[in-house]
Amino acid sequence: MTNSADLPWLTIRRGDAPLIVSLPHTGTDIPANYEGDLVSPWLSRKDADWWIERLYDFAANLGATTIRTAISRTVIDVNRDPSGASLYPGQATTELCPTTTFDGEPLYRPGSAPTEKDIAVRREHFFDPYHAALHAEVTRLRAKHSHVVVYDCHSIRSVIPRLFDGPLPHFNIGTNGGSSCALELTEAVEAICGESDFSHVVNGRFKGGYITRSLGQPASGVHAIQMELACRGYMNEPLGPVTESTWPTPYDETYAEPMRAALARILNACLTFAQHKA
Repeated sequence: MTNSADLPWLTIRRGDAPLIVSLPHTGTDIPANYEGDLVSPWLSRKDADWWIERLYDFAANLGATTIRTAISRTVIDVNRDPSGASLYPGQATTELCPTTTFDGEPLYRPGSAPTEKDIAVRREHFFDPYHAALHAEVTRLRAKHSHVVVYDCHSIRSVIPRLFDGPLPHFNIGTNGGSSCALELTEAVEAICGESDFSHVVNGRFKGGYITRSLGQPASGVHAIQMELACRGYMNEPLGPVTESTWPTPYDETYAEPMRAALARILNACLTFAQHKA
């Protein structure tokens, strides 16, 4: 396996607290050898989790470990099952190597979609190292702590009819139906959401992706939780269809502050849970 130090697109900032913050969809980098196959640079970056790395930039001050890929999810989605199996059978979703946007627009020029061989190469170069980093940090921190929380950060536009009936709640807590973390942790996070001015749901449309489902092993001291944010909670989002001239909107610290404050409370609750879990 390639050493993460040799991967400029993979950023790991290690802390000693029992908390790992995963940032799998904030990247917008697309290697030059893929660009010519894509319909447009904007479409290929449209579904990024915009500004999430800035929204959570306080995590390092908590002693958390952060893991981020700079590679766009259009190249490969590190939060999908690598077997290609759908995480949401019967519902619209995107693939391991997406061929459409969330709205159903083609990402690739005719005849240029990645082949099975292409997907295998992308998995080796980008998917596998990201998950190797996650597993390595879980192992490192479990050697220091009896319980560790993996907090997977996401966001999505609030209104996408192809994926869900909107608008989406502001906070979407995913625990794979309660199997990826202790109920105590879910309840602590939900309580903070409930005390905020934002709407929330637990295991609604988004129940947690591959990261949450593959790492969450509460009986072994690893608790994984996904937080999918509706973009309108932290950015001036135009609701409904967007264009290159309207999306993404700039990051506005003042607008984002109320949600950021709630998220700070949530990450602190994750830490408190891990530190005091018997």
